[in-house]
Amino acid sequence: MQVFWRKGYAATTPQDLVDALGIGKGSLYNAFGSKQALFQQALRRYRDSQAALLIEMLEEPGPVRTRLRKVLRLLTEMDLADPDRRGCMAVNTAAELAGTDEVATELVRRMLDRTEDAFRALIQEGQRSGEIAPDRDAHALGSLLMNTVVGLRLVARVAEGPDRLSRVIDAVIDSL
Repeated sequence: MQVFWRKGYAATTPQDLVDALGIGKGSLYNAFGSKQALFQQALRRYRDSQAALLIEMLEEPGPVRTRLRKVLRLLTEMDLADPDRRGCMAVNTAAELAGTDEVATELVRRMLDRTEDAFRALIQEGQRSGEIAPDRDAHALGSLLMNTVVGLRLVARVAEGPDRLSRVIDAVIDSL
Protein backbone atom coordinates (compact mmCIF):
# COMPACT_ATOMS: atom_id res chain seq x y z
CA MET A 1 0.00 0.00 0.00
CA GLN A 2 2.78 2.43 0.92
CA VAL A 3 4.54 2.02 -2.43
CA PHE A 4 1.38 2.55 -4.48
CA TRP A 5 0.39 5.46 -2.26
CA ARG A 6 3.76 7.16 -2.69
CA LYS A 7 4.31 6.49 -6.40
CA GLY A 8 0.85 5.91 -7.85
CA TYR A 9 -0.23 2.88 -9.83
CA ALA A 10 1.48 3.57 -13.16
CA ALA A 11 4.84 4.60 -11.70
CA THR A 12 5.04 1.57 -9.41
CA THR A 13 7.07 -1.19 -11.02
CA PRO A 14 6.93 -4.88 -10.20
CA GLN A 15 10.50 -4.47 -8.89
CA ASP A 16 9.30 -1.75 -6.48
CA LEU A 17 6.71 -4.19 -5.15
CA VAL A 18 9.18 -7.08 -4.91
CA ASP A 19 11.61 -4.86 -3.00
CA ALA A 20 8.90 -3.59 -0.63
CA LEU A 21 7.45 -7.03 0.04
CA GLY A 22 10.78 -8.84 0.22
CA ILE A 23 9.67 -11.61 -2.12
CA GLY A 24 10.63 -12.77 -5.61
CA LYS A 25 8.75 -11.75 -8.74
CA GLY A 26 7.35 -15.25 -9.17
CA SER A 27 6.04 -15.18 -5.61
CA LEU A 28 4.50 -11.77 -6.23
CA TYR A 29 2.44 -13.03 -9.14
CA ASN A 30 1.65 -16.37 -7.46
CA ALA A 31 0.42 -14.59 -4.34
CA PHE A 32 -1.47 -11.70 -5.93
CA GLY A 33 -2.03 -12.65 -9.57
CA SER A 34 -1.14 -9.26 -11.02
CA LYS A 35 0.03 -5.78 -10.18
CA GLN A 36 -3.54 -4.58 -10.66
CA ALA A 37 -4.94 -7.17 -8.22
CA LEU A 38 -2.35 -6.18 -5.62
CA PHE A 39 -3.18 -2.51 -6.15
CA GLN A 40 -6.87 -3.24 -5.60
CA GLN A 41 -6.04 -5.01 -2.33
CA ALA A 42 -3.89 -2.05 -1.28
CA LEU A 43 -6.71 0.35 -2.11
CA ARG A 44 -9.16 -1.74 -0.05
CA ARG A 45 -6.73 -1.73 2.86
CA TYR A 46 -6.39 2.04 2.59
CA ARG A 47 -10.17 2.40 2.48
CA ASP A 48 -10.65 0.28 5.57
CA SER A 49 -8.00 2.02 7.66
CA GLN A 50 -8.75 5.59 6.59
CA ALA A 51 -12.53 5.31 6.68
CA ALA A 52 -12.42 3.79 10.16
CA LEU A 53 -10.22 6.65 11.39
CA LEU A 54 -12.44 9.35 9.89
CA ILE A 55 -15.69 7.83 11.17
CA GLU A 56 -14.19 7.31 14.62
CA MET A 57 -13.22 10.97 14.80
CA LEU A 58 -16.62 12.14 13.56
CA GLU A 59 -18.39 10.02 16.18
CA GLU A 60 -16.49 11.47 19.14
CA PRO A 61 -18.60 13.40 21.64
CA GLY A 62 -18.87 17.16 21.46
CA PRO A 63 -20.32 19.91 19.33
CA VAL A 64 -20.70 19.05 15.65
CA ARG A 65 -18.84 22.09 14.30
CA THR A 66 -15.97 21.46 16.71
CA ARG A 67 -15.66 17.85 15.55
CA LEU A 68 -15.80 18.85 11.89
CA ARG A 69 -13.12 21.49 12.35
CA LYS A 70 -10.97 19.02 14.29
CA VAL A 71 -11.27 16.35 11.57
CA LEU A 72 -10.49 18.77 8.73
CA ARG A 73 -7.53 20.27 10.59
CA LEU A 74 -6.16 16.85 11.51
CA LEU A 75 -6.34 15.65 7.90
CA THR A 76 -4.48 18.72 6.66
CA GLU A 77 -1.92 18.52 9.46
CA MET A 78 -1.23 14.88 8.60
CA ASP A 79 -0.87 15.72 4.92
CA LEU A 80 1.44 18.67 5.57
CA ALA A 81 3.58 16.63 7.99
CA ASP A 82 4.09 13.83 5.45
CA PRO A 83 7.56 14.37 3.93
CA ASP A 84 6.43 12.63 0.72
CA ARG A 85 3.24 14.73 0.49
CA ARG A 86 1.31 11.67 -0.67
CA GLY A 87 -2.09 13.20 -0.01
CA CYS A 88 -5.04 10.83 -0.09
CA MET A 89 -4.59 7.55 -1.91
CA ALA A 90 -8.24 7.57 -2.98
CA VAL A 91 -8.01 11.09 -4.42
CA ASN A 92 -4.75 10.22 -6.15
CA THR A 93 -6.32 7.08 -7.61
CA ALA A 94 -9.35 9.02 -8.86
CA ALA A 95 -7.05 11.49 -10.61
CA GLU A 96 -4.88 8.77 -12.10
CA LEU A 97 -7.24 5.92 -12.94
CA ALA A 98 -10.85 7.13 -13.08
CA GLY A 99 -12.32 6.08 -16.39
CA THR A 100 -9.52 3.62 -17.17
CA ASP A 101 -9.78 1.11 -14.32
CA GLU A 102 -13.36 0.17 -13.49
CA VAL A 103 -12.56 -1.67 -10.24
CA ALA A 104 -10.37 1.12 -8.86
CA THR A 105 -12.96 3.71 -9.92
CA GLU A 106 -15.71 1.82 -8.10
CA LEU A 107 -13.58 1.38 -4.97
CA VAL A 108 -12.87 5.11 -4.87
CA ARG A 109 -16.52 5.93 -5.58
CA ARG A 110 -17.57 3.80 -2.61
CA MET A 111 -14.95 5.46 -0.38
CA LEU A 112 -16.23 8.90 -1.31
CA ASP A 113 -19.83 7.77 -0.78
CA ARG A 114 -18.96 6.41 2.66
CA THR A 115 -17.23 9.66 3.61
CA GLU A 116 -20.13 11.73 2.35
CA ASP A 117 -22.62 9.56 4.27
CA ALA A 118 -20.61 10.05 7.49
CA PHE A 119 -20.63 13.82 6.99
CA ARG A 120 -24.36 13.83 6.19
CA ALA A 121 -25.07 11.87 9.38
CA LEU A 122 -23.06 14.39 11.38
CA ILE A 123 -24.92 17.30 9.75
CA GLN A 124 -28.22 15.63 10.65
CA GLU A 125 -26.99 15.24 14.22
CA GLY A 126 -26.17 18.94 14.24
CA GLN A 127 -29.66 19.71 12.95
CA ARG A 128 -31.24 17.66 15.71
CA SER A 129 -29.11 19.40 18.37
CA GLY A 130 -29.86 22.86 16.98
CA GLU A 131 -26.27 23.62 15.90
CA ILE A 132 -27.17 23.59 12.21
CA ALA A 133 -30.37 25.05 10.77
CA PRO A 134 -32.90 22.27 10.12
CA ASP A 135 -33.88 23.75 6.75
CA ARG A 136 -30.37 23.19 5.32
CA ASP A 137 -30.06 20.24 2.92
CA ALA A 138 -28.06 17.63 4.86
CA HIS A 139 -27.24 15.71 1.67
CA ALA A 140 -25.88 18.82 -0.03
CA LEU A 141 -23.83 19.77 3.04
CA GLY A 142 -22.46 16.22 3.25
CA SER A 143 -21.42 16.52 -0.40
CA LEU A 144 -19.84 19.91 0.28
CA LEU A 145 -17.81 18.51 3.17
CA MET A 146 -16.68 15.47 1.20
CA ASN A 147 -15.66 17.71 -1.70
CA THR A 148 -13.86 19.98 0.75
CA VAL A 149 -11.83 17.04 2.03
CA VAL A 150 -10.89 16.06 -1.53
CA GLY A 151 -9.78 19.61 -2.31
CA LEU A 152 -7.89 20.07 0.96
CA ARG A 153 -6.02 16.82 0.51
CA LEU A 154 -5.08 17.70 -3.05
CA VAL A 155 -3.98 21.26 -2.25
CA ALA A 156 -1.98 20.01 0.77
CA ARG A 157 0.27 18.13 -1.64
CA VAL A 158 1.66 21.44 -2.93
CA ALA A 159 0.87 23.90 -0.11
CA GLU A 160 3.77 25.82 1.39
CA GLY A 161 2.04 25.87 4.76
CA PRO A 162 -1.31 25.64 6.52
CA ASP A 163 -2.63 29.18 5.87
CA ARG A 164 -4.70 28.55 2.73
CA LEU A 165 -6.01 25.26 4.08
CA SER A 166 -7.00 26.88 7.38
CA ARG A 167 -8.90 29.61 5.54
CA VAL A 168 -10.85 26.99 3.59
CA ILE A 169 -11.66 25.03 6.75
CA ASP A 170 -12.84 28.14 8.59
CA ALA A 171 -14.98 29.30 5.64
CA VAL A 172 -16.63 25.90 5.23
CA ILE A 173 -17.39 25.51 8.93
CA ASP A 174 -18.70 29.08 9.09
CA SER A 175 -20.97 28.40 6.10
CA LEU A 176 -22.81 25.67 7.96
